[in-house]
Amino acid sequence: MVLFASISIILIFVLWGAFAPNQLAASANMLFDWSIRNFGWFFLISTFGFLIFSFFLAFSKYGRIKLGKDDDEPEYSTASWFAMLFSAGMGIGLVFWGVAEPLSHFLAPPEGAGGGTVDAARLAMRYSFFHWGLHPWAIYTTIALALAYFQFRKGEKGLISAAFSPLLGDRSNGIIGKIIDILAIIATAFGVATSLGLGALQINGGLNHLFGLSVSPFIQVVIIGIVTIMFLLSATTGLDRGIRILSNTNLLIAVLLMVFVLIVGPTSFILDIFTTTLGGYLQNIINMSLRLTPFTQGKWVGAWTLFYWAWWIAWGPFVGTFIARVSKGRTIKEFVLGVLLVPSLFGFIWFAVFGGTGLHLELFDHFPIADAAKQDVTSALFLTLEQLPLGVFIAAIATALIITFFITSADSATFVLGMLSTKGNPNPANKVKVVWGVLQSSIAIVLLISGGLSGLQTASIVAAVPFAIIIIGMCVSLMLALRQDEKTLRAKELKRMKKLDELLSNQSEA
Repeated sequence: MVLFASISIILIFVLWGAFAPNQLAASANMLFDWSIRNFGWFFLISTFGFLIFSFFLAFSKYGRIKLGKDDDEPEYSTASWFAMLFSAGMGIGLVFWGVAEPLSHFLAPPEGAGGGTVDAARLAMRYSFFHWGLHPWAIYTTIALALAYFQFRKGEKGLISAAFSPLLGDRSNGIIGKIIDILAIIATAFGVATSLGLGALQINGGLNHLFGLSVSPFIQVVIIGIVTIMFLLSATTGLDRGIRILSNTNLLIAVLLMVFVLIVGPTSFILDIFTTTLGGYLQNIINMSLRLTPFTQGKWVGAWTLFYWAWWIAWGPFVGTFIARVSKGRTIKEFVLGVLLVPSLFGFIWFAVFGGTGLHLELFDHFPIADAAKQDVTSALFLTLEQLPLGVFIAAIATALIITFFITSADSATFVLGMLSTKGNPNPANKVKVVWGVLQSSIAIVLLISGGLSGLQTASIVAAVPFAIIIIGMCVSLMLALRQDEKTLRAKELKRMKKLDELLSNQSEA
């Protein structure tokens, strides 16, 4: 039922996007505007709540509980684990937005600051840290933690609905559970299909910038076809070979690229930006987390922060399911701190390096990158890299990195969709993964040709309202299970202590 219903709903939207893209875009925008207008406060409070909840679990008495049996060990090395969760979470986004977002905020900053000023640059960096830092990873942490706990410690299926068993009982296996799983599959498929299309546009833009290759739907379809073959080859080799190797390669190239720009770019300026922005971010995190503009009716928060929060929530089932799958054997404390802090810190450094370099070129070298990025957001990274030594070569490396991140994300999503649509099978059959891979790429091609990508992207974000409620339910369900688990662990410890006392007492009597 779940597989059939999910594919049917997805195909209806695809046909809508193919034959009436403008109508789909208008309807999706209307729903999105309604969601932001009426539930903006809910997105802010719930996302901030997920961050508090994650840290609470890490440092509470539940932090010692393992995501698995008490004697289970992690399946993957810490380095491979970081690489996989990072690549699935937002690797391609960092490459694409590392320069573009700070420059966008620089021209149109929040909080009433004037565009193109020093204050605007300061706010631009702070909000880039904010949008790509702890909050999105708190969303992923919450979902992944609940899934990993119930799957590996309680022996439940690897489904979103399985995390509701303490809260819903047998109903988690009934119609309510199936609706939850269908929502998760639809959000994942929509998000990934849209990203395939947008990624093709990004790669086409990079190839145009480097080699003068024309920007056209035909070229983008060819790019999707080539990338599809590559990620399906990776997907059919399994986690241990395909995704793990690709993820490690991605992270290595990303680190080398970042270190190169740090060294040949304005190094002192970058380090100063990182330090002062991190301080400003930590100092203002509560204010930014709960900031709305009811008195001025400003549009900036809705266009950026709320859009991001809704987007991360809509992507939550995909990233959360994948992170859960590769996190067996870690304690809750290790899991939370690893998923929250390490990718966030890497993201902060990335934005300081690339965003800081772009702002330095704009402010001190008077190179008009911000205006160029405003005209074509895909050009920001390449224009920045071209101003550095070996610029063309490094721009080519960046394009290759976008492609490999692209393949890894699509590979991970194919795995997750296969898992969610086969009753939580942790190792879905290759034929199921191939079906989902081909379907995702077909959706992206149809929507690229018809121009319906933006409508589907916005439509997927509308799913964030019900899914935010689902995540809250997962938190409640997880707490109920953890309390019972802690009682059981405490009872076992008391029993062991009692046996130990008896042994010592018997030995002393002897």
